[in-house]
Amino acid sequence: MRVIRVEKVVVNVGVGQAGDKLLKAQKVLEMLTGQKAVQTLSRTQIRDWGIREQMPIGCRVTLRHQRAEDFLKRALTVRNKRLPAYSFDQEGNFSFGIPDYTDFEGMKYDPEIGVYGMDVSVALERPGFRIKRRRVLRTRLPKGHRISRAEGIAFARDRFQVEVVE
Repeated sequence: MRVIRVEKVVVNVGVGQAGDKLLKAQKVLEMLTGQKAVQTLSRTQIRDWGIREQMPIGCRVTLRHQRAEDFLKRALTVRNKRLPAYSFDQEGNFSFGIPDYTDFEGMKYDPEIGVYGMDVSVALERPGFRIKRRRVLRTRLPKGHRISRAEGIAFARDRFQVEVVE
């Protein structure tokens, strides 16, 4: 019950506007992950930027199980298996950015698509985390069962051979 595992990996591309750029970003995510991308909608209105509420401004893909681990290994290879320590939060989860999709192995630059970067967020969990999400008898996670920042860093070092830079 103490074994840490990857719950999910969320890959997000923020475009800032709907239309052709958003469709190209979705195509990039589908090429990289092999899953269909979902549009993300703005929550508020920002007049200076021309963004209205509920306007599509980005896309994301949620990966779980073996697909998540395979994509994470490829994404960490792009980052040379180095992450800064501030990428880890207090619950052991971590996030990092990738500036260009062509950095992935096997991806070539397509002038029709352009250059798109992405954010990768990794959520970690142990068996038994379901008690905080279930519908009936939902309870808080016991303090001893939570994942700390140090445990998240140790997991990334052991499982993915990541070098954490202070």
